[in-house]
Amino acid sequence: MNQMRNRVRAPERGFDVAIVGGGINGCGIAREAAGRGFSVFLCEQDDLASGTSSASTKLIHGGLRYLEHYEFRLVRESLREREILWGMAPHIIRPLRFVLPHHAGLRPTWLLRLGLFLYDHLGGRTRLPGTRALDLRTDPAGAPLKAGYRLGLEYSDCWVEDARLVVLTAMDAAARGAVVQARTRCVSAVRENGEWTLTMADRHTGAEATVRASALVNAAGPWVDRVLASVQGVRSSARIRLVQGSHIVVPRRYEHDRCYIFQNADGRVIFAIPFDGDFTLIGTTERDYEGDPGAAAAGKEEIAYLCDAANEYFRAEISPADVVWAYSGVRPLYDDGTPEAGAVTRDYVLELDAPATGSALLSIFGGKITTFRGLAKAAVDRISPHLPAPPTPDWPRDAPLPGGDFPVDGFEALVAAVEASHPRLAPRQLRRLVRAYGTRTALVLNGARTPEDLGRCFGADLTEREVRYLMEHEWAQTADDVVWRRSKLGLRMTLPEIDDLGAWMEASRVAGASP
Repeated sequence: MNQMRNRVRAPERGFDVAIVGGGINGCGIAREAAGRGFSVFLCEQDDLASGTSSASTKLIHGGLRYLEHYEFRLVRESLREREILWGMAPHIIRPLRFVLPHHAGLRPTWLLRLGLFLYDHLGGRTRLPGTRALDLRTDPAGAPLKAGYRLGLEYSDCWVEDARLVVLTAMDAAARGAVVQARTRCVSAVRENGEWTLTMADRHTGAEATVRASALVNAAGPWVDRVLASVQGVRSSARIRLVQGSHIVVPRRYEHDRCYIFQNADGRVIFAIPFDGDFTLIGTTERDYEGDPGAAAAGKEEIAYLCDAANEYFRAEISPADVVWAYSGVRPLYDDGTPEAGAVTRDYVLELDAPATGSALLSIFGGKITTFRGLAKAAVDRISPHLPAPPTPDWPRDAPLPGGDFPVDGFEALVAAVEASHPRLAPRQLRRLVRAYGTRTALVLNGARTPEDLGRCFGADLTEREVRYLMEHEWAQTADDVVWRRSKLGLRMTLPEIDDLGAWMEASRVAGASP
């Protein structure tokens, strides 16, 4: 699918469902609705996954600490989804082992063991290994930790390339017939003659187009209330609570491949996770946020908090000067009145506005990446009675996402096959491509056999051939789209290299848009 051909140019095109918001919830709903046979239009004011969905801790997990808040349904659903999502996208999702050191004076051992027992058995785990106890005095996992930590409990969860999960979900929706349009803002939405009329504005040109739809889904994440404000004649009783979460990335702190979950004296936990080979990801913070969600940034206090929390455990001290990258996102949680930001429910709430004589509006509050398929199914279930076409509920929801059509234990075999068919290309580069694109790596390489065939190298191992693929198939339009969301090559490229990439992409985009 070519994104330029997928732009909505003709006015007054009609759809069953229009979706505002190109994060994991919006793209998941687009995939679900298209899978059932509905015609779907999705618009995103910026890049896909440019908001909350690319600012997560990069985990597909049950949420161990949610058990303390008695969110058993949410944890059970999340645990069930781990292995399903792993099977759908084994190139961007992989299992991890987490080490939880027991900290004297915080949660007692019996409580940790009980929580992990529930974690092992709530969700029908079949492939992921269960919990085991570690002696941190002798196990390699104890080597990076300060003396005094003796007991560790090790359990399973999964890693995900979060922004790529969003993009692959959008690609799958588009392959099933959805029209996905990035950098297109919904200016207004009006109920007219039993359907919605949406006015859309192209962020590049300012040109407007009109889209009609039988139902409207507001999946704008932290902008959900702003979209509601642009919809004429609708009042919402739901309240959104914006909670900021920040992360830091530092040079790699230890050699093994396991992760840590650290308890803090304030009752919260943080993760330390191997990241992109040479780094360690540490996060997250949680505090209430006010202002423009797009302006959220990790502040000095948050960075210091994460460094101090990690230093409670690691032998080698981390300081703010060690931080090579920090990122922050705003979670659009449903305001359930909980005083502490960290205790607010992560479950989703769906609010339906469907007057007897008007078209339906569904607004999405909350949710987490791990449960996006369940949210999407529930959302389409709510609006389907208000749509003209009959639903087709028994479509293959667990079908592989683009590039994920290989066994969960087949990654190394796929890498070996790609290396064997491209012996003149660098193995490290090919491994990175397979991790990002899976079985679509051959499409990315597009017949290349030598480094020269890949065209210009912009820095690190990012080549013209890969960038063209991302522009043509994955809605990438700017350098940030490529080096921070479709990949994390921004950690390995210089600012001049990124600027040069952006200039090249802009020239290519303008040339491609010309008649």
